[in-house]
Amino acid sequence: MARVVIFGGTGYAGGNIAREAVSRGHEVISYSRNAPEQPLPGVEYRTGSLASPDVVTAAAADADVLVVAVHGADVDGAPLTTYVPALIDSARSNGARLAFVGGAGSSLVAEGGPRLVDTPDFLDDWKPEALSHAEVLEAMRQAPEDLDWFYVSPAALFGAFAPGETTGSYRTGGDVLVTKDDGSSEISGTDFALAFVDEIGNHAHPRQRFTVGH
Repeated sequence: MARVVIFGGTGYAGGNIAREAVSRGHEVISYSRNAPEQPLPGVEYRTGSLASPDVVTAAAADADVLVVAVHGADVDGAPLTTYVPALIDSARSNGARLAFVGGAGSSLVAEGGPRLVDTPDFLDDWKPEALSHAEVLEAMRQAPEDLDWFYVSPAALFGAFAPGETTGSYRTGGDVLVTKDDGSSEISGTDFALAFVDEIGNHAHPRQRFTVGH
């Protein structure tokens, strides 16, 4: 079993990952700005932001896997990429695996591209978040080779606004968006968490991004 420390563990993706990880016997610590109104049994909750170097250092020291499940465009007034160097340094210093909940926008719509964010129908309002997550992915790909990391991009339809159905199954792709035969692309929060925690246990995608969908 692993000690899993989650930044954003009270959010939609992070909360589902915390619930799934605890159910499998992992030790789970959640960091968030505020304590949750409805804490999950078995999760240790701490308040703190990854914008604080001291908090990041303490979190990584406690982690086998350090999960980042926060917004890409705005973390205490700055994009997530601002804090990636400190996350990398702390993870390397403590031998922690660094894991990100990414966005769908950086996924390719077909082998060779384009990215979903670069297609004509991608809404302008969504682009700052999508492009910020894409920058995080690129930073991880440029990270020192001794850093163990993975990055999971969900299907196009993913979030608290569309919780979806728990099926107990999922499909994965490499950099290509996972779609159904009818062209739709979706994944529930619970099944996304299933895939994410499977990766924690299986270590099937070292230093890679992979995509997940129904």
